[in-house]
Amino acid sequence: RSRRSPLSAMLRSTLCLAVAASAAAFAPSSVLPRTASARAVSRSAPTMQLYREGQLQGITVNAIPKSERPLSLDGTWVGDVGFDPLGFSGIIDMRWLREAELKHGRVCMLAATGMIVQDVYQFPGVTKTFGDAKMMALHDAAVKQGAMQQLLVWLGFLEIFGFVAIVQMLQGSDRVPGDFGFDPLNCAKNPDTLARRQLVELKNGRLAMIAVGGMTHHYLLTGKGPIQLITG
Repeated sequence: RSRRSPLSAMLRSTLCLAVAASAAAFAPSSVLPRTASARAVSRSAPTMQLYREGQLQGITVNAIPKSERPLSLDGTWVGDVGFDPLGFSGIIDMRWLREAELKHGRVCMLAATGMIVQDVYQFPGVTKTFGDAKMMALHDAAVKQGAMQQLLVWLGFLEIFGFVAIVQMLQGSDRVPGDFGFDPLNCAKNPDTLARRQLVELKNGRLAMIAVGGMTHHYLLTGKGPIQLITG
């Protein structure tokens, strides 16, 4: 038991730090510098990489010190800190790269939520159909039951519309990467807060991609879900 205690404490500390970091992304807009007095107040408050109220987001930030920023990363992209050590932005269209990043981030935010929920709650009928399987075991059980095939068909059908939108964007339309016109809560109605929300989505998507990779490897090594691994 004493051997597991340091690991458990370390995992709990790591989880607390991750939650605190992600919570900073949802800090209210009052922490952003707007006036001279607001700047003074926000010095000790959590801030995000927003410059000129979101018009330029990272032009003064260089993730790799003493190196030139890639030409495609001119600071106008949301969340741009000039980080592209492998030079992908000079080879592939930035609109395509941002579309891919947003899509993978959104999928991983849903996946991370599902991985965590599996350890704390089970929806009615799930146990009867799939037993207590979770993570990769649940995927395999769903494949045997035929549920994953149905998801593949319907999601593949939806991807047709996404593909058409991406092609039109790459051919010169005014579509912004990741924009499918789906905004039931009118989050984009206020242009003053849109830049912040775009950055919030991007940062949480990046964090979720890392989190999904970590939770998947933990399960493959221990056979436990994320919450079970910390508490068990």
